[in-house]
Amino acid sequence: MQLFSIFAVYFIVWWITLFAILPIGLRTQAEDDHVVPGTVESAPTRFQAKKVLLLTTLVSAVLYGTWYLCSVYLGFGLDSLPRFVPKFD
Repeated sequence: MQLFSIFAVYFIVWWITLFAILPIGLRTQAEDDHVVPGTVESAPTRFQAKKVLLLTTLVSAVLYGTWYLCSVYLGFGLDSLPRFVPKFD
């Protein structure tokens, strides 16, 4: 696998994981009963960017490592998945 492809796939996995990790541990202003005037109630009270980025990096590294292990060393790929639609020749 080329180096650019490795970084491209990792970036896609990281980006998708970021949106899955963002709501974890989030406290809104409505939950804390402290809504700042001019903001919506669903705005976060304290956004912990370092924690989110670190957790995203760790989870995406595990996911990417598992995918890389399965695809390169074990030989699994998209062709290994079962087909649920008929193949028309």
